[in-house]
Amino acid sequence: MSCCDQAPLRLALSITGQNKMAGCGSWVFFLTVCAVSLLGANAEIKFTIPVGKLFTYELLRETFQNDFEPLSKLYAERWYDDPMIFKCNLQNFPDLPEWLRFTQRHPLDNGFLYGTPTSPGKSVIEIYAFNNRSYDTTRQILVIKVIAEKMLPYQAEFFIKLREIEKVLPSPVQDEIQQDLQKLWNTEALEIVNISNALDRGGRVPLPLAGHFEGVYVKVGSEKYFSNCLLKVLTSEHQKQCSSGARVKVPGGCNFCSIPSNCITWCKTELFDLTKQEPAPPAPTMGSGIVEAGGDFDPPESPPSRDFFPDYIVTVIVPLILAIILCILLAYIMFGRREGVEKRNARTNQIQLYHHHTIHGNADELRSMAGTRGVPPPLSTLPMFNSRTGEGAPQLQSDSPNIPLIMAQHDPYSDTLPR
Repeated sequence: MSCCDQAPLRLALSITGQNKMAGCGSWVFFLTVCAVSLLGANAEIKFTIPVGKLFTYELLRETFQNDFEPLSKLYAERWYDDPMIFKCNLQNFPDLPEWLRFTQRHPLDNGFLYGTPTSPGKSVIEIYAFNNRSYDTTRQILVIKVIAEKMLPYQAEFFIKLREIEKVLPSPVQDEIQQDLQKLWNTEALEIVNISNALDRGGRVPLPLAGHFEGVYVKVGSEKYFSNCLLKVLTSEHQKQCSSGARVKVPGGCNFCSIPSNCITWCKTELFDLTKQEPAPPAPTMGSGIVEAGGDFDPPESPPSRDFFPDYIVTVIVPLILAIILCILLAYIMFGRREGVEKRNARTNQIQLYHHHTIHGNADELRSMAGTRGVPPPLSTLPMFNSRTGEGAPQLQSDSPNIPLIMAQHDPYSDTLPR
């Protein structure tokens, strides 16, 4: 709220105090507060700014807190510090004007409207404040009238690496930066033309660590020509150092930053001499939209005929032939070589069966040779041999006609291998 909006509130406080002291009751107090609320709800904040000059407006949460709960502070003596979210737009439009920007880092921080108008006109800005605690909403109207004014002829843009846009927009910080640049320019007739965030100029988002900042571009202008320190930026030696990527030293006698966070980056300093700029070309004249009389319209001739058969061969026939060749090759790999693989597998199986058969034959021959020697067989060849005691199980004496479970119990020399 501006001074004209805060005056009724201070008047209400003074009248209320006098009425309480006089003992006139609380009716006057209530009516006065209601009148103040109605006046504050419909008030408009008006600004008149010239073209080419920086405009900043800080959205104070304290001001909107009074709009949310005016009676809590005056009557109940309670004070809330609620988090708020601000939304700004041009009236009857979803966005802000092209030259105006808004920033708010956190709901517990104040918001800022800032920018530099480029053409005269009038803008009505609607500011909405949302209370995150009580979910209340209030609105404020900001009327900005831009008037035409001559641009400053000599301008320079500086990059401040160790700053963020929210920390530069307050007027005390702007004064500190302006004082340092006045010493650098060697003049007091210096004005800040524009302030922009490095992220809006294609900068990278910094790491969320201490000592990492987004960076801010500050543009100033003056009626006086550039100082010798600023002209050193245009020298070939300085530009060569910047292009090589080496650390550029501050020119001798040109270090005027009183606060380290306000020091500029010399390689990103640019000078603008508006007196030498070429005038813009004139706007095209609008005609009547009717073709002048100049005879009948002669349409252009049709283009010559073209043979598309070579294009058809390259586009359709060649890929089709390649597809057919690939299909034939794949069919040969999948089916043509299967017979050879099957034969190889059958031959391998036959060799394995032959080896198995010869092993069985050799085992039978050894058993028959051992049976004709006339000596008792070793105990380990007896059925149910006990390796710990060296005794074999007795022969089963049974008259049962059933075949025993283990055939070798009756015939220790029988072949127990499966056939």
